[in-house]
Amino acid sequence: MKLIGPFKQLLTLAHLPLKGALKDEQLEIITDAGIVTDNDLIIAVGAYHNLKEQYHDATLEEIEGDQVLLPGFVDSHTHICFGGNRAKDFAMRLNGKTYLEIAESGGGIWSTVTQTRSKSADELKDITLSNAEQLIRKGTTTAEVKSGYALSVEGELKMLEGINLANQECEIDLIPTFLGAHMKAKDFTGSNHEYLRELIEKVFPILKEKQLTKRVDIFVEQSAFSVEEGDYYLTEAKKQGFELTIHADQFTTGGSQLAIKHKALSADHLEFSDEKEVRELAFSDVVATVLPGASIGLGMQFAPARKLLDRGCCVSIASDWNPGSAPMGDLLTQASILAAFQKLSTAEVLAGITFRAAKALNLEDRGILSIGKKADFVAFPTTDFQNIIYHQGQLQPSMVWKNGNRIH
Repeated sequence: MKLIGPFKQLLTLAHLPLKGALKDEQLEIITDAGIVTDNDLIIAVGAYHNLKEQYHDATLEEIEGDQVLLPGFVDSHTHICFGGNRAKDFAMRLNGKTYLEIAESGGGIWSTVTQTRSKSADELKDITLSNAEQLIRKGTTTAEVKSGYALSVEGELKMLEGINLANQECEIDLIPTFLGAHMKAKDFTGSNHEYLRELIEKVFPILKEKQLTKRVDIFVEQSAFSVEEGDYYLTEAKKQGFELTIHADQFTTGGSQLAIKHKALSADHLEFSDEKEVRELAFSDVVATVLPGASIGLGMQFAPARKLLDRGCCVSIASDWNPGSAPMGDLLTQASILAAFQKLSTAEVLAGITFRAAKALNLEDRGILSIGKKADFVAFPTTDFQNIIYHQGQLQPSMVWKNGNRIH
């Protein structure tokens, strides 16, 4: 048992709804606070001096200076397992080249596929671990990690093996997701439907047998898979008991409606979701995951986070860290920029990168600092929580704890 503190402020994020708009006045803020952990769980939060008297046998981890404590961040959508680099693509895009022109010059997603396929599972593990270390320093204690950059049966399984190996060694939780249906591989000679059928028949059984993942994703878009193809794939995935998430409404609509139909955990992207899609998402239990990093990387509009919240959606904010469209990988900076453009409250941002993001991963044991939750939290060197979003990611975490142990 351990007592950690004192903290100038501790924001529990408790007693907040999963869905809808939030005001900063709804935040529970404990001043001169402490937190008591036992093994990997929180057993008490409150005034530090009271906790010190009550838990006098606890080991003390004393905190010096003014610090604000928040739940550890949950990044519910990343692609941090990949080979190579796409800086050349980004430079070409800045110079006005189209996606097709970039692809024809040897860039685009196929560049990443080629470089990822060339890596061993151990090399992919090391890449994932290196990227995860950057997430840790930024305050993330749980991150989803997708496959999807090998686009072959053997390659996708190798990616998931690498992600699972990384999770065994990583100080934070890495949640694997199968995204073999990112797009049809250009060296696959059959149709889209035949490619999806191959994933269903050859990959799904191995995912279950080896317990490589419980989650399946698909990119529903004109450049990837149609709504009809996505419907077929998700139906089969659901039959086999997988949790579902969808890359939806990034450039055209249709994907979010599929997410609703199949009761997916989340619909991710949503940059092109309009009033109809927003309204239907609000009436569902699908988490609306917005990815400001992709909007920044591609120079396009943000997902309508303000409308989604005002309509009553559960909105998660994730980094989409990937080598192509979202190379920044800095969740707090992206969320702060999104807040400025979409007029999100600090409470809405913090909820979107903690317990609401955890909901997108079907994890109800984290994202809130209260009794019985995971002892995952992050401290910032400031006297006031409002400074965290105000500095737009430039105020860096001073300390990060995972399962009650300080890891940064």
